Amino acid sequence: MARVFVMALVGVLSTPVMCHQVATTVDVAFLTGCWKYERGGRLVEEHWMAPSGGSLLGISRTVAGGKVAEFEFLQIRDLPSGLTYIAKPSGQPEASFTATSKASGEIVFENPKHDFPQKISYRLDGDALAARVEGTINVKPRSIDFPFSRVNCVP
Repeated sequence: MARVFVMALVGVLSTPVMCHQVATTVDVAFLTGCWKYERGGRLVEEHWMAPSGGSLLGISRTVAGGKVAEFEFLQIRDLPSGLTYIAKPSGQPEASFTATSKASGEIVFENPKHDFPQKISYRLDGDALAARVEGTINVKPRSIDFPFSRVNCVP
């Protein structure tokens, strides 16, 4: 009996550990739809298409004083390296963040080498979506919260 246990243990320990993706685009389908956040005369919107073909496509727009102040083209893609959030903000180079954790209705992406942010997270709570960017600027911790509400995509 002990010999069988030892042989089974050796078999388990000698089996190569397979890497697995933390998440796929199916896990972030909760982002699908239109989201809005208003504060201090600024309107921030994010619109996400449903997952298809291993990707979600999104766009973000910030309006202040009746004019577009910022915009961002967004992708979340199933890549060989894992689920990846790709952002192309107005006037800045493209940046990629890899999913590091997931839970039901929640996802975290990180890129420790990026200037700011180094971490992007989304958490669904009913018809609310808590988005957060965080990291350091000049070695000082900084975070920005976006408490989005679900809105109808067609006005």
